[in-house]
Amino acid sequence: MLVISRKADEGILIGDGIKITISEITKDKVKIGIIAPPDVKIIREELHNTKEFNISAASIRLPADLVSRIVSGTPEITERSDSNG
Repeated sequence: MLVISRKADEGILIGDGIKITISEITKDKVKIGIIAPPDVKIIREELHNTKEFNISAASIRLPADLVSRIVSGTPEITERSDSNG
């Protein structure tokens, strides 16, 4: 990882088509501006991670009876107690 120090209104160039500018620095946040070609996808890391998690979770095959219980809103299966107890 390359670490570069920048002050407000200073920038960084990546390749020929991407410019990152530090627009504001506050106590606990840095606001950045990004200029990039339209074909370059820009997304916050936490949204990317959530998307990947959801894709992974959607690919898990659940038993059909569990899926129907989830869809129908049926309460969870509880342990049966012996009536002789």
